[in-house]
Amino acid sequence: MRILSGDLIALGPGKVDLLESIGREGSISQAARETHLSYRRAWNMVDTMNRCFKEPLVTSVTGGKGGGGAELTPAGKKVIKLYRDMEKNANNAILTEWKTLKKLLHPENPLG
Repeated sequence: MRILSGDLIALGPGKVDLLESIGREGSISQAARETHLSYRRAWNMVDTMNRCFKEPLVTSVTGGKGGGGAELTPAGKKVIKLYRDMEKNANNAILTEWKTLKKLLHPENPLG
């Protein structure tokens, strides 16, 4: 599920995974490593999200002994919860069709 803001993807599964990782790690670079993204890609994703929403989802934390970092804003935490709730609701809504579709699939990979 992707949320668009004009022509930009404001939010999607990869961006929400990145936000959750930033929340755990306190750093865009650490979150990038955890989610197997380059730092540049992760930074661009954060920049896009921050520009698409009325309030930033991630802010920089300056200085200190360990250097800077990043943290989720209250808006960032709220966006994660709303997105995960939407995912759960969407999955529940398609459960009947998914069970029917699953019965039509090969039980094993037909190529392997």
